[in-house]
Amino acid sequence: MTPNLDAILFEATGPVPFERAWAAQRQLQQRLLDRPEGPDAVLLLEHEPCYTLGRGASEAFLRFDPAAPPLPLHRIDRGGEVTHHAPGQLVLYPVLNLQRHGADLHLYLRQLEQVVIDVLAGLDLHGERIDGLTGVWLEGRKVAAIGVGARRWISQHGLALNVDGNLAGFAAVVPCGLGDRGVGRLADWLPGLNSQQLRRPLLEAFASRFGLVLRPPGPQEEVFKP
Repeated sequence: MTPNLDAILFEATGPVPFERAWAAQRQLQQRLLDRPEGPDAVLLLEHEPCYTLGRGASEAFLRFDPAAPPLPLHRIDRGGEVTHHAPGQLVLYPVLNLQRHGADLHLYLRQLEQVVIDVLAGLDLHGERIDGLTGVWLEGRKVAAIGVGARRWISQHGLALNVDGNLAGFAAVVPCGLGDRGVGRLADWLPGLNSQQLRRPLLEAFASRFGLVLRPPGPQEEVFKP
């Protein structure tokens, strides 16, 4: 890992439709594909309620008719099965040139998990990995889902950390295809905690783990206005 790499931070304060964030990621990814020496970028946001399916995800894990979903449903180019997004869940989408960060997708997934584990440690909570699975758990309940995609080592998608949102939407799916493992949110352990309070700690843990200095976009770099 090279320390002190420049990275552009795009942050939205209100809930964002999934399509808008996905379009911004694709634009940022194409920018790095065209100019790999350019700065990395990261989006931090919360989504309007929706479901997303990974590129190879099975519709068998949906407890509804995919032709008539209860919320917007998107099949996207990340790994993993179905997950649910809603306000109160912090979503971090790094668009990185992974050749500057180890050029190893397995390592990248473990680094994203460690970002979450680092944040939880700052709250005196012990986040755990489970062998053979991707994500972070607290006392057997999954609090962070991780799914990524990459083109020529330029990443998109990332992690979703349940902080204080309503988890009811998860009941309509088998989250991440894991029917035997429940979903949790950090406010279940720390009542009163909200997603706004964890924005800075999450960004700081991410920047530290990847050796980045986050800065706002310049006039010619804006692709995602809050």
